[in-house]
Amino acid sequence: MSPAMVVSAGEIRRDDSSLENSYNYQKGVKHMCENGIKHVPRKYIFPAADRPNVATEKTPISGHSLKLPVIDFAQLQGPNRSQVLESLAYACENYGFFQLVNHGIPEEIINNMVNVSKMFFEMPFSEREKYMSSDMYSPVRYGTSFNQTNDGVFCWRDFLKLICSPLPDVLPYWPSSPPQFRESAVSYAKETKSLFEMVVEAILESLGLNNIEKKTDVENEEAASLLNELEQDGSQLMVVNCYPPCPQPDLTLGMPPHSDYGFLTLLLQDDVEGLQILHRDHWLAVHPVPGSFVVNVGDHLEIFSNGRYKSVLHRVLVNTMKYRISVASLHSLPFTSTVRPAAKLITDTNPRRYKDTDFASFLDYIKTCDSTKKNFIESRKLN
Repeated sequence: MSPAMVVSAGEIRRDDSSLENSYNYQKGVKHMCENGIKHVPRKYIFPAADRPNVATEKTPISGHSLKLPVIDFAQLQGPNRSQVLESLAYACENYGFFQLVNHGIPEEIINNMVNVSKMFFEMPFSEREKYMSSDMYSPVRYGTSFNQTNDGVFCWRDFLKLICSPLPDVLPYWPSSPPQFRESAVSYAKETKSLFEMVVEAILESLGLNNIEKKTDVENEEAASLLNELEQDGSQLMVVNCYPPCPQPDLTLGMPPHSDYGFLTLLLQDDVEGLQILHRDHWLAVHPVPGSFVVNVGDHLEIFSNGRYKSVLHRVLVNTMKYRISVASLHSLPFTSTVRPAAKLITDTNPRRYKDTDFASFLDYIKTCDSTKKNFIESRKLN
């Protein structure tokens, strides 16, 4: 057992008196770290069963990692497309995640996004707090934890959320500091949007719903309609995550177990490990691969595929030494749209498995559920 796990009730009580009253948790973890925090406040201590405690896991975390399927995006555009589509289907069915390489986004755009993200969180709190908001629909929102207005237990994470569509309408609200932020974030948002559209077209084809050689086939109409909605009016949310070093990382989490609302998430990581996914009942680390995206199936895609592709629980661990920065680009249907299983994927042997779902039902869920359990997809299953 890690020394950080040995925390007595007395230590927690001392923590209450010295820290609970002196820090405003709504200001975020970075603000606490800047003020020299030495222990994890009780507000951030997860129940014992939910902590990253190796003694309670089926397999130890340390040294155990998962090699995700690798999808070579360049190969999707060539003569090997059919084989890559098979690999894509296998990854979405069995892992819910894959590493996307050779994606074509210039290295400069990626590096600039990581750099301005770091620079944003390095600004004084007086600058960051200008973007604080509890409005889920705000074009820009700086905050902490998962849902800080409702979370009973906070997680060790600050974030900057940027709504990216329609870009001309929301851009004036985005941070103007650091000076390069808007330019870099716009370039990155456009590139990831374009990449998402090409990847989702391949995913629909892997489901047998979008045969590129039969564009006029009646069976492709549902997929064509979905693609058009995603491309013309689809929602894009960019979330820049900051996970500061934590004095007792075995007591808390950077993000609790959750699945992603939406169709697909494209995650850009720095070189600091932290992401874990639940695979065959074990929490396994996903090592950062330079130049790649970690792509995961969202709740909307699991619903649309009628359960064939899986939206998998994942979480984030923190460490004692290093800041971790990640940029998640979440893509889905417009916030006003309803997603349901594709008619072609509902059969006698595979009946409909999910309720109709919209953004309002998601907001209702996160307002009422416990902060340590964020599995929205389970609430949408029939029977």
